Amino acid sequence: MPSPNVTVPLGSFCALLLAMTVKHFVADFLLQNHWMALGKEQRDSWMAPLCVHVSCHAGLTLLIALVVAPRLWWLALVDLVIHAGVDRSKGMIGKRCRWEMSKWQYWWLLGFDQFLHQVTNIGLSAAFFLL
Repeated sequence: MPSPNVTVPLGSFCALLLAMTVKHFVADFLLQNHWMALGKEQRDSWMAPLCVHVSCHAGLTLLIALVVAPRLWWLALVDLVIHAGVDRSKGMIGKRCRWEMSKWQYWWLLGFDQFLHQVTNIGLSAAFFLL
């Protein structure tokens, strides 16, 4: 465990955080198709779309890890598990509460989902420097 006085180069940290943010945009908005977006939030048959979606995230995180710190390849699995938990929770809450796009609660939930993903990106970026 690193000491609490570890110095992390701010420029490098910001560059990595930007890479993780771009990764999130690509996986969540460019690579995610209709089948994944709607399928992962269903009550039934949600596992395959969710697995494909979070695998996109994990694959891109793995690419970043292989460039930044190959020994930390396993952070891609951490990203996969966290992303799956956040997305499945969002889907379950939205379905249970019947929050559709026309309701403000839907947008609040989507915003919170995106917030949690960005907090994850910050944590993963920190992990690349501290582990």
